[in-house]
Amino acid sequence: MSTAWHPHEDLVTHLTRTSALGPGEAARVVADVLAYFSEPVEEFVRRRHAELKSKGLVNDEIFPRIAVEIRARRVAAPELSVRQLRRIVYG
Repeated sequence: MSTAWHPHEDLVTHLTRTSALGPGEAARVVADVLAYFSEPVEEFVRRRHAELKSKGLVNDEIFPRIAVEIRARRVAAPELSVRQLRRIVYG
C-alpha cells in the first residue's frame, strides 16, 4: 500500500495523532489553512472589508481592524495606512 507524500507530512501526522482527523482529512485541512494564509494582501483586504461591511460595521471601524489583522497574516504584509486600505477597496 503506497501513501502519497505531503509537503507538510509532519503536520498531517501531528493532526492525525492529536485529533479525530484521518490522514486525508488532515491533509485537506492543512491545504485549506495554507491557502487561506497565502491570500494576497489586496484580496484579503477586499474580502475582509466585504465581510465586515455585511455585518453592519462602518469604514471607520473596518479599516483600523483590517490594519491589525494584516499584521497576523502568515507572510507579514507591509504596514498599510487607512488611506492605502481605502484605495485598495475603492481604487
